[in-house]
Amino acid sequence: MIKVAVAGALGRMGREIIKAICEQEDMKLVAGFERKGHEDRGKDIGELIGLGTLGVKLSTADEMDNVLKETKPDVFVDFTIADACVNNVKIAAENKVNLVIGTTGFTEEQKKEILETIEKNNVAAVISENFAIGVNIFFKVVEFLTKYLKDYDIEIIEMHHRYKKDAPSGTALKIAEIIKSNRDVELVFGRYGKCERKENEVGVHALRGGDVVGDHIVIFAGDGERVEIVHRASSRRAFVNGVILAIRFIANKDKGVYNTFDVLGI
Repeated sequence: MIKVAVAGALGRMGREIIKAICEQEDMKLVAGFERKGHEDRGKDIGELIGLGTLGVKLSTADEMDNVLKETKPDVFVDFTIADACVNNVKIAAENKVNLVIGTTGFTEEQKKEILETIEKNNVAAVISENFAIGVNIFFKVVEFLTKYLKDYDIEIIEMHHRYKKDAPSGTALKIAEIIKSNRDVELVFGRYGKCERKENEVGVHALRGGDVVGDHIVIFAGDGERVEIVHRASSRRAFVNGVILAIRFIANKDKGVYNTFDVLGI
């Protein structure tokens, strides 16, 4: 039985991840965390998210070290915000708990700090900007097209709900990273005024509104034709399915940093 702790337990992703964990025969939720001072601290997580009594009380960030020592989870899942995630990773890694990290919006310094923490404590982690299985196939298609449509202009467009805190999305930045690793390009984030397209320029555009779970479009525009690759997530379940696979993948790993390609074997 894989014992799992979830940070951001009452968030949009946290709720769905916990529901999915409770559906698995080989997994058990042993702890859930929210920010320090949260008004629901001590209440049963199942009752808070509509699952009925689970026998797991909501804990807060300041209790994390003690709770992890008591519950001894195999995997710690974090879908919070960048600053909180960095601290959570330190506490979980020091308690020798393997990690699944889906939080985005990190600075380069924060990314470095997380990797150093994982290495220092000899734990294993899956870190991904997007856990949806389809998106990771999407990444591979973008890589293929970037290599073979060499003279085509490329643009990236993403749209998310009005509450998303970081822009562009981690997925859009991952797409840009894949393109840059296969072609010498310069990224431009939005355009305004006189801005004739430069050679080898890739525009990255972030849209926000409504309850959009996550749309990503990559356009390869050539002379006389255009190829568009689109991924639309209609439900957070698309991401949750990948998280469940990642939990199983990382539970018994000794150490190391992995991504969703490793989880999917692609």
